[in-house]
Amino acid sequence: MKAVIDTNVLLVANQQHADVSDDCVETCVRRLQAMQEAGVVVIDEGYRILGEYQQKTTLNPPKGVGDVFLKWLLRETGNPARVEQVALTEHAADCFAEFPDPALEPQFDPPDRKFAAVAHAHADKPPIWQAADSKWLNWWPALQARGVAVEFLCPDDVCQFYRNKFPGEPVPALPGATS
Repeated sequence: MKAVIDTNVLLVANQQHADVSDDCVETCVRRLQAMQEAGVVVIDEGYRILGEYQQKTTLNPPKGVGDVFLKWLLRETGNPARVEQVALTEHAADCFAEFPDPALEPQFDPPDRKFAAVAHAHADKPPIWQAADSKWLNWWPALQARGVAVEFLCPDDVCQFYRNKFPGEPVPALPGATS
């Protein structure tokens, strides 16, 4: 198992997202623990992803599963069997040469661009784990067309958040859903 992990997965596992379901929290907890046991996390060499994790979690003392995951990740950063790093070329703030679709980049929230750029820059194109950010429902088809998969860990929650955020708009299909 190899993945780029959006910060909201750690926050959900920490129970720092009040509106998610218990199932979503449990899924994020299970996935982070499975990653610690046998997975490979993909991050950027400039530690942009780690920096965001550190800004939004608590390390001393760790209070939740996401915090514990980050503490583990920081210990393993130098171990290529557990953490793989890719170089990103930032040509403007939060704009990367490695972003998979230049036409899509302006639609992305600037802090989210690094996740797509890291997944695209990696030779294996690992999936991006996404928990509760409904905007990714609009972005995943263009990313997938460029070889970057988005794995929605909490599909029911993310669809409900989309309905709440964009009332009256049809909820986009999830990856793998049949029409």
